[in-house]
Amino acid sequence: MSFFGSLLRSQLRLLVFAPIPALIFRFFPIIKLTGRSMQVSLGYSHSTSTNLRFQPTINPDENQLWHDFALFDRLSVQAAAKFKRGDIVTLLSPIDPKRVLIKRVVAKEGDIVKTLPPYPLPEVRIPEGHVWVEGDDPYHSDDSNTLGPIPAALIEAKLLFVVWPLSRFGSLRTPSARYLSRLTRDSPEYRAAVAAVDREKWRESRVIPARW
Repeated sequence: MSFFGSLLRSQLRLLVFAPIPALIFRFFPIIKLTGRSMQVSLGYSHSTSTNLRFQPTINPDENQLWHDFALFDRLSVQAAAKFKRGDIVTLLSPIDPKRVLIKRVVAKEGDIVKTLPPYPLPEVRIPEGHVWVEGDDPYHSDDSNTLGPIPAALIEAKLLFVVWPLSRFGSLRTPSARYLSRLTRDSPEYRAAVAAVDREKWRESRVIPARW
């Protein structure tokens, strides 16, 4: 009886704890990213833009031999809508719900954003419950400059950090001045970091935050 009792207890423990990994991956999935510079399906070529400001953030490998895999947070987004300007997020396309977009939140409700072509107005105030999203190469990106303000409810998750390839492991946050000081000037890493800082300054210069 003791053998069967211990076996039963071990099986019950498995039943209790087995769903935990599934729940973790449900709310913190690892997703393979396709497309470059958060363009998703439009494709990208370095010949389309020589400005480092628009260097791809996602899948920067020009030959596309590797794809980025990233850890995303669904829990805080879906439970409390926790995301901020600058976050990279996944969202359902407002024109094709079967399509998932990967974009950066540029402006939130109440903000005024200076738009880019082909948007018909020079600037727009983001309505309640909406966000303005763009790829990091907005001139070659299927984003709010084409679609307009996006319902925030379409956002599914936000990117925490890249887990693969190992050479890119870590957060995609804008590099700090301390990080830049540790890099060798004129190295590819330094140029990429400076470009990321320039992109953030450029995005922020186009947004007047809401005053609540």
